[in-house]
Amino acid sequence: MSAGRPEAWLRGPIEGIDPWLQPVAHALVQAGEELELAAAGLGVEELWARPGGVASIGFHLRHVAGSIDRLLTYAEGGQLDEAQREALRREGDPGEPPAEAAALVRDAVAATRRVLEVLRRTDPATLLDPREVGRARLPSTKLGLLFHIAEHTARHVGQIVTTAKLVRSRVGIASENA
Repeated sequence: MSAGRPEAWLRGPIEGIDPWLQPVAHALVQAGEELELAAAGLGVEELWARPGGVASIGFHLRHVAGSIDRLLTYAEGGQLDEAQREALRREGDPGEPPAEAAALVRDAVAATRRVLEVLRRTDPATLLDPREVGRARLPSTKLGLLFHIAEHTARHVGQIVTTAKLVRSRVGIASENA
């Protein structure tokens, strides 16, 4: 939350999104704002640090973007393709050269905005349409997946915020680098 600015859910409805989907939209707007603030100015070493063995901020940023992509695929009635499965396998790998915070933040924020566009196009009459998740084709609904996108994203943003505080204070960074 920016100083003096209320959280997203207290700013009123988001234009073009059905009232039943406002909580999903608000959570994603909030998540996008918080991850931008938390990751701002992080260097590559901080981005990929793993203080105390926790997952790196870089992982969480990639995972936010990747999980949104995968969950939207399911919400739209599809199944994952090989490129999505490969991206999942690489989420924790910094790459060579290591990915930088600005690019990963840009991708994560773009993913949250993509969900907002999907929400704008979502017919409320389809929210309880059945969906299948994963290779096991576990049962869910379109609404269940859209809600899960929001709560899952918020959970990882919380990890980004906490880990960013740790790496900025240099707690454990020397002994637990990625």
